[in-house]
Amino acid sequence: MRFIKFNDQQVDSFLFMELSDLAKALTKQADIEVDYSVQSYLDPVDRKIFISHFWDHREKSETVEGFKSDIFLRSIGNFYYTNFKEIGLFLQKIDAYKLKSFAKQLCMLLEDIRLEEICIKDRPGTKKAFNIRKKLYRKHFQGQLTIHQERNILTDALFNYIYLKLTSESLEEIPLLSESLDRTLPYIDTKIFSIYEAKSTTESIKIVLDIMDVLEEILDKDMLNTYFYLAELAYETFQANTLFEELKRKSKLKNKDSLKDAKSGDEDVHEDKLPTWHSETSKPTKSFLQFELEQGTNTTINGDGTVREGEDTDQALAMVQGTSKKAKKNDYSKLEALENKSEERATGGELAYGKENKYAIPIFIDATSPKANEIDEYTENRTNIMLFQNKLKLMILKTLEHKRTMPRTDLHIGRLNKKFLRLLTDDNPKLFYKKQEKSPEIDAAFTLLVDCSASMYDKMDQTKLGITLFHETLKSVRVPHQIVGFWEDTNEATKTYQPNHFHKVITFEKSLNQQSGPEIMQLKPEEDNRDGYAIRHMTKQLSRRQEKQKFLLVFSDGEPAAMGYERNGIIDTHESVLEARKMGIEVLNVFLSTREIDEATKNTIQNIYGRYSVFVEKIEELPEQLFPLLKRLLLNTI
Repeated sequence: MRFIKFNDQQVDSFLFMELSDLAKALTKQADIEVDYSVQSYLDPVDRKIFISHFWDHREKSETVEGFKSDIFLRSIGNFYYTNFKEIGLFLQKIDAYKLKSFAKQLCMLLEDIRLEEICIKDRPGTKKAFNIRKKLYRKHFQGQLTIHQERNILTDALFNYIYLKLTSESLEEIPLLSESLDRTLPYIDTKIFSIYEAKSTTESIKIVLDIMDVLEEILDKDMLNTYFYLAELAYETFQANTLFEELKRKSKLKNKDSLKDAKSGDEDVHEDKLPTWHSETSKPTKSFLQFELEQGTNTTINGDGTVREGEDTDQALAMVQGTSKKAKKNDYSKLEALENKSEERATGGELAYGKENKYAIPIFIDATSPKANEIDEYTENRTNIMLFQNKLKLMILKTLEHKRTMPRTDLHIGRLNKKFLRLLTDDNPKLFYKKQEKSPEIDAAFTLLVDCSASMYDKMDQTKLGITLFHETLKSVRVPHQIVGFWEDTNEATKTYQPNHFHKVITFEKSLNQQSGPEIMQLKPEEDNRDGYAIRHMTKQLSRRQEKQKFLLVFSDGEPAAMGYERNGIIDTHESVLEARKMGIEVLNVFLSTREIDEATKNTIQNIYGRYSVFVEKIEELPEQLFPLLKRLLLNTI
């Protein structure tokens, strides 16, 4: 599996996974996505954070801190503190401006500076990343200002000037722009520096609009370059101000009728029962349990405003709203408890196999009756691995025999012997024995998942030889297993329909049949591969097995590639491996290659599978390298 390529650039997949985890941790949203773009911004509609390619081609430390600063600004700043309703209204106001791009970029710049102060205050550990961000941006804008002054591109030069002025830590001299602009610079300076006193997005926007009222009359041309990006999205669909509040928002009641006869003091006293109220309630009372109902009735009964936070001494199944004094325990009111997650995300639904695979469709294919040439090929493969198979079988049988508990006598514990004379003759009599026990068996199940993508063309024959070793050895020691090839049909795949084929050449039910095996020869290279999706399907099947130990071995050349899967495929595969291991299934990768594997590729594979990876640099040596792996796995199951 090589580094992800984006516009012919290599992207560090492990760093990308770290950034994704960081975004999820800061937003407390497991389904928030991270992606690359020319400029960094938060898409609150699709709930996606874009990090900028501005940080590419720099020192490693600068690149990492630059990406992190993007994540901090979007995950802490925009996610919690940007008012997207106001952003939508702002875009409507400037729609007819001739300097529309300048207005949008200035708004984004001022908002980022306001949010940067908030991020550093909330999380002081972000200061290092923001310092590096400012240093690199200042260097970039200084060069841009010189170029635009020489070419008399005034609007871009003014934007460069504003950034340098805002982020300057000393009274540095900035070259003059033009006679018409220079007269307005004192006013612009006063306005832009007020951003450090702004408390909301609304105040940031007001600063921008005040500046634009002046510049619309002075400048004729809009900006040529884009330094900060403000996406024009459907912000009008937001009912809450920030994305965080939008995610917390509860669904409205389906009916808005209210009980008009509810009056203060019109309550009943209930000693044993506390009634609930809903649309069918005939009369309201004050002493009711208030549940979160989507269907209900609005009453005119209001609380007195003296409620307190619930705590662990309240009722087990309900949060009581009382009028007692404030609890003396810790104040958790500032912790963000995101509510009202969609039922689909809670239960799986179409996202049960990962959000990157929501349009993937499984197509299971059964093996056909082996043909004569397939039987001959398999017989030849079985002959080639016979030596390894016999060694493994003999080793396992000997281990099982040693594990067997033989009948033993003269013990201090166990079943009581009938020879009590030793109580008189021996100083330390051993009067107990243990009965013979049955020989232990291997209580395990294996799934061999074989990558059948086109990139396996030069590796498939040797792969089938290694799989034959697994099959014959597991069959000889009576361990149930299945062998499945997987691929995605490129020709039929679309953005909303991605057929994934699972060729079950050996099933659990037939794996121990003496005649089984030639079906393995039906595996062949096909098209694309969606690894994370395939691993989740095999995990689901293995989880239904009754064996105590379950193993999933993935034979692959490590290059996930499918429709819309190139960039996020590595992360999706990594997440599928973690999910399987949480269910008690050991996932191992056998990485196949025909040449020496470079260090970057090894790191990427180990980022996905951890230390459970076997690298086969010479595919013709696959059986020899699989022998110790299979030996270790089988011995661990006894």
